[in-house]
Amino acid sequence: MDDTAPTPLPPGGQNAIAVAFGLLGDEWTLLILRYALQGVRRYQDWRGRLPISHAVLTTRLTRLTDMGLLARSAYQQRPVRYEYRLTPRGREIWPVLVSIWGWEYRWVDGHSERLPWMRHGGCGRHMEPVMVCGGCARPVRPREVSSRLGPSGAAGRSIPSGATRRRSTAGAEGGAGLFPETMSLIGNRWSVALLGAAFLGAHRFGEFQQRLGAPPAMVADRLRTFCALGVLEVSAGEPGRGSYRLTAKGRAFFPVVMTLIDWGQRWFPAPEGPALVSTHLDCGADFVPLLVCDGCGQALYDSDVQVIGEEPAAPVPAPVR
Repeated sequence: MDDTAPTPLPPGGQNAIAVAFGLLGDEWTLLILRYALQGVRRYQDWRGRLPISHAVLTTRLTRLTDMGLLARSAYQQRPVRYEYRLTPRGREIWPVLVSIWGWEYRWVDGHSERLPWMRHGGCGRHMEPVMVCGGCARPVRPREVSSRLGPSGAAGRSIPSGATRRRSTAGAEGGAGLFPETMSLIGNRWSVALLGAAFLGAHRFGEFQQRLGAPPAMVADRLRTFCALGVLEVSAGEPGRGSYRLTAKGRAFFPVVMTLIDWGQRWFPAPEGPALVSTHLDCGADFVPLLVCDGCGQALYDSDVQVIGEEPAAPVPAPVR
């Protein structure tokens, strides 16, 4: 596999959204990539940093290698031992990780361990990421981006298959619990589909069911979960006719969704065209997400984001409109 070029997907099958969320909707995968971005390359070093079993780590490293995010090479012959280096495809996942960290840090309590805070190397201050339009560099809120399904965004093509899911629950064989609510939103194939439907404007139970193509009981379960997390809220109405709307917390998850979709569509294009087409309404350009430092406004790069340690407490969330 050429790890410097995109991997075209077969026509008519899963699109880039399904592939991206199917691969990265797994906490162990995200944590392995996090440490890889910090320079970890060898199996024993991941085992030393993560409470992960041999079977789980081996499976994830194999999957990341097969998908072109890591490249395996031997660094010792007797016995043969391998190291795993990030490819350009793997290195470009950092905006997703930074967006997840920013959302969990600001909006989620009850982590299994205190999230580290991050410093922007450019200005030297505590940093939280802000998503802006790559065309005009203005901060972007969900309502300022118009999205529609593209040529490969047909019903069902954006839902990860069951075979690609790596469900994360607490414990060594599941997840580490560092990104608990993120995994509740993207760690289940129907959660991914419901999240996408909510950002595309679905409000009614019937609209969610139509877009997901899932059994009513599954749709109801996912809606209950999202409401319990505070990502959706339901307005009063006739029985079964309530309107579900994204809360400020739900809208604040927008950078995670858009950076992940942007990564997937760049590296796993479908022959028919993109799965999602987004336009920044303020400037009229195709929307490309870009992360900047909330302190100095400079564009962030992977080498600029420094994990520093623990901070006493996350700040009070600000409204997201």
